[in-house]
Amino acid sequence: MRKISFYFLLAFAIQSIALAQQPVPFENEIKAFEEQDKKAAPPKDAILFTGSSSIRLWESLKTDFPDKVVLNRGFGGSTLPDVVHFADRAIIPYKPKQIVIYVGENDVASGTVTAQEVRDRFVTLFTKIRKSLPKTPIVFISMKPSPSRRKYLPITQEANKLIKDYLAKQSRTDYLDVYTPMLDANGRIRGELFRADSLHMTPKGYEVWTEKLKPLLK
Repeated sequence: MRKISFYFLLAFAIQSIALAQQPVPFENEIKAFEEQDKKAAPPKDAILFTGSSSIRLWESLKTDFPDKVVLNRGFGGSTLPDVVHFADRAIIPYKPKQIVIYVGENDVASGTVTAQEVRDRFVTLFTKIRKSLPKTPIVFISMKPSPSRRKYLPITQEANKLIKDYLAKQSRTDYLDVYTPMLDANGRIRGELFRADSLHMTPKGYEVWTEKLKPLLK
Protein backbone atom coordinates (compact mmCIF):
# COMPACT_ATOMS: atom_id res chain seq x y z
CA MET A 1 0.00 0.00 0.00
CA ARG A 2 2.85 2.36 0.88
CA LYS A 3 4.59 1.55 -2.41
CA ILE A 4 1.43 2.39 -4.34
CA SER A 5 1.09 5.68 -2.48
CA PHE A 6 4.75 6.49 -3.09
CA TYR A 7 4.55 5.85 -6.83
CA PHE A 8 1.29 7.80 -7.05
CA LEU A 9 2.86 10.80 -5.36
CA LEU A 10 5.97 10.48 -7.51
CA ALA A 11 3.90 10.39 -10.70
CA PHE A 12 1.88 13.38 -9.51
CA ALA A 13 5.06 15.33 -8.72
CA ILE A 14 6.56 14.57 -12.15
CA GLN A 15 3.35 15.63 -13.87
CA SER A 16 3.23 18.86 -11.85
CA ILE A 17 6.82 19.70 -12.76
CA ALA A 18 6.15 19.00 -16.43
CA LEU A 19 3.10 21.28 -16.40
CA ALA A 20 5.02 24.01 -14.61
CA GLN A 21 7.72 23.88 -17.30
CA GLN A 22 5.25 24.34 -20.16
CA PRO A 23 5.51 27.83 -21.63
CA VAL A 24 2.69 30.25 -20.87
CA PRO A 25 0.82 31.11 -24.09
CA PHE A 26 2.18 34.31 -25.68
CA GLU A 27 5.09 34.49 -23.23
CA ASN A 28 7.54 34.66 -26.13
CA GLU A 29 5.63 37.52 -27.73
CA ILE A 30 5.66 39.51 -24.50
CA LYS A 31 9.36 38.83 -23.99
CA ALA A 32 9.97 40.11 -27.52
CA PHE A 33 8.28 43.38 -26.56
CA GLU A 34 10.45 43.62 -23.47
CA GLU A 35 13.62 42.96 -25.46
CA GLN A 36 12.55 45.57 -27.99
CA ASP A 37 12.05 48.09 -25.19
CA LYS A 38 15.56 47.38 -23.88
CA LYS A 39 17.10 48.11 -27.26
CA ALA A 40 15.06 51.24 -27.87
CA ALA A 41 13.06 53.00 -25.18
CA PRO A 42 9.34 53.10 -26.04
CA PRO A 43 7.82 56.55 -26.60
CA LYS A 44 6.37 58.37 -23.63
CA ASP A 45 2.72 59.43 -23.51
CA ALA A 46 1.91 57.18 -26.46
CA ILE A 47 -1.49 55.90 -27.47
CA LEU A 48 -1.14 52.19 -26.77
CA PHE A 49 -2.99 49.68 -28.94
CA THR A 50 -3.48 46.24 -27.44
CA GLY A 51 -5.43 43.08 -28.11
CA SER A 52 -5.48 40.25 -30.61
CA SER A 53 -4.36 39.78 -34.21
CA SER A 54 -6.41 42.65 -35.64
CA ILE A 55 -4.15 44.93 -33.60
CA ARG A 56 -0.94 42.96 -34.14
CA LEU A 57 -1.43 42.96 -37.91
CA TRP A 58 -2.18 46.69 -38.10
CA GLU A 59 1.02 47.36 -40.00
CA SER A 60 -0.07 50.81 -41.18
CA LEU A 61 -0.85 52.01 -37.66
CA LYS A 62 1.79 54.75 -37.56
CA THR A 63 1.03 56.04 -41.05
CA ASP A 64 -2.73 55.89 -40.43
CA PHE A 65 -2.31 58.28 -37.49
CA PRO A 66 0.71 60.38 -38.53
CA ASP A 67 0.00 63.15 -36.05
CA LYS A 68 -0.17 60.76 -33.09
CA VAL A 69 2.45 58.85 -31.13
CA VAL A 70 1.22 55.26 -31.21
CA LEU A 71 2.56 52.00 -29.81
CA ASN A 72 1.39 48.57 -30.98
CA ARG A 73 1.34 45.92 -28.27
CA GLY A 74 -1.12 43.47 -29.80
CA PHE A 75 -0.37 39.76 -29.74
CA GLY A 76 -2.23 37.56 -32.21
CA GLY A 77 -4.64 34.90 -31.08
CA SER A 78 -5.05 36.39 -27.63
CA THR A 79 -8.24 36.29 -25.61
CA LEU A 80 -9.41 38.62 -22.87
CA PRO A 81 -7.86 36.47 -20.10
CA ASP A 82 -4.55 36.58 -21.99
CA VAL A 83 -4.60 40.37 -22.14
CA VAL A 84 -5.54 40.49 -18.45
CA HIS A 85 -2.67 38.14 -17.62
CA PHE A 86 -0.08 40.27 -19.41
CA ALA A 87 -1.50 43.71 -18.60
CA ASP A 88 1.18 44.24 -15.95
CA ARG A 89 3.85 43.78 -18.61
CA ALA A 90 2.32 44.86 -21.91
CA ILE A 91 0.03 47.75 -20.95
CA ILE A 92 0.44 49.31 -17.53
CA PRO A 93 4.25 49.88 -17.48
CA TYR A 94 4.03 52.16 -20.52
CA LYS A 95 1.78 54.66 -18.72
CA PRO A 96 0.15 55.54 -22.03
CA LYS A 97 -1.79 58.70 -22.81
CA GLN A 98 -4.68 56.55 -24.05
CA ILE A 99 -5.41 52.85 -24.53
CA VAL A 100 -7.17 51.33 -27.53
CA ILE A 101 -8.39 47.75 -27.07
CA TYR A 102 -9.55 45.16 -29.59
CA VAL A 103 -10.08 41.73 -28.07
CA GLY A 104 -12.91 39.30 -27.36
CA GLU A 105 -13.47 37.83 -30.78
CA ASN A 106 -11.28 34.81 -30.04
CA ASP A 107 -13.17 34.28 -26.79
CA VAL A 108 -16.47 34.10 -28.69
CA ALA A 109 -14.99 31.86 -31.40
CA SER A 110 -13.96 29.30 -28.79
CA GLY A 111 -17.62 28.32 -28.66
CA THR A 112 -17.41 27.90 -24.90
CA VAL A 113 -18.51 31.30 -23.59
CA THR A 114 -21.69 33.33 -23.46
CA ALA A 115 -21.98 37.00 -24.31
CA GLN A 116 -22.30 37.77 -20.61
CA GLU A 117 -19.07 35.91 -19.88
CA VAL A 118 -17.26 37.91 -22.57
CA ARG A 119 -18.60 41.11 -21.02
CA ASP A 120 -17.48 39.99 -17.57
CA ARG A 121 -14.00 39.19 -18.88
CA PHE A 122 -13.80 42.65 -20.38
CA VAL A 123 -14.86 44.20 -17.07
CA THR A 124 -12.01 42.30 -15.40
CA LEU A 125 -9.54 43.79 -17.87
CA PHE A 126 -11.02 47.27 -17.62
CA THR A 127 -10.95 47.16 -13.81
CA LYS A 128 -7.34 46.01 -13.75
CA ILE A 129 -6.23 48.81 -16.05
CA ARG A 130 -8.24 51.44 -14.19
CA LYS A 131 -6.80 50.37 -10.85
CA SER A 132 -3.28 51.23 -12.02
CA LEU A 133 -4.11 53.95 -14.54
CA PRO A 134 -7.25 55.61 -13.17
CA LYS A 135 -7.15 58.68 -15.41
CA THR A 136 -6.13 57.05 -18.69
CA PRO A 137 -8.86 57.20 -21.37
CA ILE A 138 -9.83 53.84 -22.85
CA VAL A 139 -11.35 53.08 -26.25
CA PHE A 140 -12.88 49.68 -26.92
CA ILE A 141 -13.18 48.75 -30.60
CA SER A 142 -16.23 46.55 -31.03
CA MET A 143 -15.77 43.01 -32.27
CA LYS A 144 -15.99 42.85 -36.05
CA PRO A 145 -18.29 40.62 -38.18
CA SER A 146 -15.71 38.13 -39.47
CA PRO A 147 -17.21 35.95 -42.26
CA SER A 148 -15.36 32.83 -41.07
CA ARG A 149 -17.07 33.17 -37.70
CA ARG A 150 -20.54 33.82 -39.01
CA LYS A 151 -22.18 31.27 -36.72
CA TYR A 152 -20.93 33.20 -33.69
CA LEU A 153 -22.20 36.61 -34.82
CA PRO A 154 -25.32 36.60 -32.61
CA ILE A 155 -23.08 36.18 -29.55
CA THR A 156 -20.67 38.77 -30.94
CA GLN A 157 -23.46 41.32 -31.34
CA GLU A 158 -24.85 40.64 -27.88
CA ALA A 159 -21.41 40.88 -26.26
CA ASN A 160 -20.73 44.12 -28.10
CA LYS A 161 -23.95 45.59 -26.75
CA LEU A 162 -23.22 44.48 -23.19
CA ILE A 163 -19.76 46.04 -23.30
CA LYS A 164 -21.15 49.22 -24.86
CA ASP A 165 -23.75 49.49 -22.09
CA TYR A 166 -21.07 48.95 -19.44
CA LEU A 167 -18.76 51.59 -20.88
CA ALA A 168 -21.61 54.09 -21.10
CA LYS A 169 -21.58 54.16 -17.30
CA GLN A 170 -17.82 54.67 -17.00
CA SER A 171 -15.85 57.89 -17.25
CA ARG A 172 -13.14 58.62 -19.83
CA THR A 173 -14.21 55.82 -22.14
CA ASP A 174 -15.36 55.40 -25.71
CA TYR A 175 -17.04 52.50 -27.46
CA LEU A 176 -16.24 52.39 -31.17
CA ASP A 177 -18.71 50.51 -33.35
CA VAL A 178 -16.87 48.97 -36.32
CA TYR A 179 -19.38 46.13 -36.71
CA THR A 180 -22.00 48.26 -38.48
CA PRO A 181 -19.71 50.05 -40.97
CA MET A 182 -18.29 46.66 -42.01
CA LEU A 183 -21.73 45.71 -43.36
CA ASP A 184 -23.23 46.91 -46.64
CA ALA A 185 -26.56 48.66 -47.09
CA ASN A 186 -28.34 45.29 -47.06
CA GLY A 187 -26.71 44.20 -43.81
CA ARG A 188 -24.31 41.78 -45.50
CA ILE A 189 -20.66 41.55 -44.50
CA ARG A 190 -18.42 43.50 -46.85
CA GLY A 191 -16.15 40.79 -48.19
CA GLU A 192 -13.60 43.24 -49.62
CA LEU A 193 -12.66 44.21 -46.07
CA PHE A 194 -11.33 40.72 -45.30
CA ARG A 195 -8.42 38.63 -46.47
CA ALA A 196 -8.80 35.21 -48.08
CA ASP A 197 -9.04 33.61 -44.65
CA SER A 198 -12.28 35.58 -44.04
CA LEU A 199 -10.95 36.55 -40.63
CA HIS A 200 -8.14 39.06 -40.85
CA MET A 201 -8.56 42.40 -42.56
CA THR A 202 -7.32 43.89 -45.79
CA PRO A 203 -6.00 47.47 -45.94
CA LYS A 204 -9.55 48.53 -46.82
CA GLY A 205 -10.74 47.06 -43.53
CA TYR A 206 -8.18 49.11 -41.62
CA GLU A 207 -9.26 52.19 -43.57
CA VAL A 208 -12.74 51.77 -42.12
CA TRP A 209 -11.32 51.45 -38.61
CA THR A 210 -9.00 54.42 -39.08
CA GLU A 211 -11.76 56.74 -40.26
CA LYS A 212 -13.97 55.85 -37.29
CA LEU A 213 -11.19 55.92 -34.70
CA LYS A 214 -9.49 59.21 -35.60
CA PRO A 215 -12.02 61.47 -33.84
CA LEU A 216 -11.63 59.47 -30.61
CA LEU A 217 -7.86 59.66 -30.27
CA LYS A 218 -6.40 62.16 -27.83
